[in-house]
Amino acid sequence: MKISFVEPTLPTTGTVVLGLADAVPSGPAAGLDRAAGGALRRAIAAADFKGKKDETLNLTTPAGLKLDRAVLVGLGPKDLDEAGWAALGGTIYATLASARVAKATIALPLPSPEAAAALALGLKLRSYKFDKYKSKKKDDRPGPQAIEIAVAKSAAAKKAYGAHAALADGVFLTRDLVTEPPNVLYPQSFAKRAQQALAPLGVKVEILGTKEMKKLGMGALLGVAQGSTFEPQLVVMHWNGASGNAKGGKKSQGKGNGPIAFVGKGVTFDSGGISIKPGAGMWDMKWDMGGAGVVTGLMAALAGRKAKVDAVGIIGLVENMPDGNAQRPGDVVTSMSGQTIEVLNTDAEGRLVLADALWYAQDRFKPAMMIDLATLTGAVMVALGTEYAGLMATDDKLADELLAAGQRTGELLWRLPLSEAFDKAIDCDVADMKNIANDRNAGSSIGGQFLARFVNGVPWA
Repeated sequence: MKISFVEPTLPTTGTVVLGLADAVPSGPAAGLDRAAGGALRRAIAAADFKGKKDETLNLTTPAGLKLDRAVLVGLGPKDLDEAGWAALGGTIYATLASARVAKATIALPLPSPEAAAALALGLKLRSYKFDKYKSKKKDDRPGPQAIEIAVAKSAAAKKAYGAHAALADGVFLTRDLVTEPPNVLYPQSFAKRAQQALAPLGVKVEILGTKEMKKLGMGALLGVAQGSTFEPQLVVMHWNGASGNAKGGKKSQGKGNGPIAFVGKGVTFDSGGISIKPGAGMWDMKWDMGGAGVVTGLMAALAGRKAKVDAVGIIGLVENMPDGNAQRPGDVVTSMSGQTIEVLNTDAEGRLVLADALWYAQDRFKPAMMIDLATLTGAVMVALGTEYAGLMATDDKLADELLAAGQRTGELLWRLPLSEAFDKAIDCDVADMKNIANDRNAGSSIGGQFLARFVNGVPWA
C-alpha cells in the first residue's frame, strides 16, 4: 500500500474520508456538504451519525458530485493524541477495506504533520496480512492500494512518517515470526531469518550454537533444548547508532556508557517438556518465542529509522520437547553465572533460557540497562488480562520510564512486585535455587524474582 501526503484539498473524484466530532459537518466536510447542496447533512441526520469515536458512515456518491463515495469517521469529543490518531488510521483502513476501496483521500482536521504521520502508521499496521499458506486467498481483491493524506506542511508529515514506517516494518517482522508454524520456524531457521532481515539494515548479527554455548557454560539454556532434535541458538544483534552506524547525536543509554540490552525468550515451540502441557490449546505454544520476535523486530525498527542509540539484542532460541534425552524434573543444571538450579518443572523453561541470556548480556556488553521480553508466565494473564503487560524491575527510574512509554503508545504496563519473600521462596536444599516455588501463589513475580538473580546489579526490567 502506498501512502502519500498532499497539501489540504478536497478531491472531486474517487473516495474521500472525512472526520466529524459531532453531527454537524465542519472543515472539509462542510465544504463537501455545500458542494452537494446539503446532501451530506441530510445523510448524517438520516443515519443518526453522531461523530462518536470510531463511529463510521459509508455513503455512496452524494448528489451533484463526481465522487464515488464519502466515508465519515467519528473523532469523538476529545482531542486525539498520537496513539489515538494511529488507532483512527486502523479504523479507516478497515472501513475502506470492507467497502473494497482501492484508492482514497483522507481529509481530516489534522492538527499537525506528526498527527498525519501517526494516522499513516495506523493505516499501515492495519494492512498486515499473513496468508502465505492459503492455497486459495480468501479475498480476490486486496485492501486499499493507495491512500493520500491531506495535511498542511505535507513535506514535514512525509519526513515524520519515515520513522513510523520503519517502526511498522519492525512490527511486521515480529508478526511474521510469531505467526509462522513451528515446523517452519525453529531455532536455526529463526536465527537465519533474523540475519537475513537485519544484516541489510546495518545490524551486525552473530549466531552461537551448542558448541559455543557449552564453552560458555550455558547449562540452563542447553538443558531446555536437549529434548529437541533442533540445535539451540543464541543470536546476538548489534546496532551502534550512537557510536558507529549513524553519525552525530548523543547517546541515549542513560547511566554509564554501555549499550541498552534487549533480551528475548525464544522457545519456538513449548510442549512443556516432560512436564507436558494439556493438549487443548497446545498449538498456541508456537507463540512462546514472542519475546525473541519482539527483540528482532525492535532491532529492525531501530536500524530502519537510524536511531542514534547503541543497542544490543540477544535472543535465546530453543525448542522444548519431551524425547528420551529431555531434561527431567529433579535435574540440576549449572548456569553460565555458576549458580546451580534444580529444575522442578520443565515447563518453567523460559526463565532458564533467559537466565543464561541475561548473564551473557551483562558479562559481555556491560550494558547501561537490560530489558527482557518474554511470554514468561500464563499467570500474568490471570492477574492482568490482555490489556496490560506485566512489568517487574529492579530499578525504579527504568520502571517509571517504561510505564510512561506504555501510556504514550497505548501499550499499557502494570508493575508487579519483587520481594525478599519471593526470593526466599525459590531457595533450594539441593541447589542454589529451584525454578519454581512450592505453590502457585504469585507465579509471575516468582518468575521475575528468579531472573533478578542473573542481572548482577545492572538496572533491569
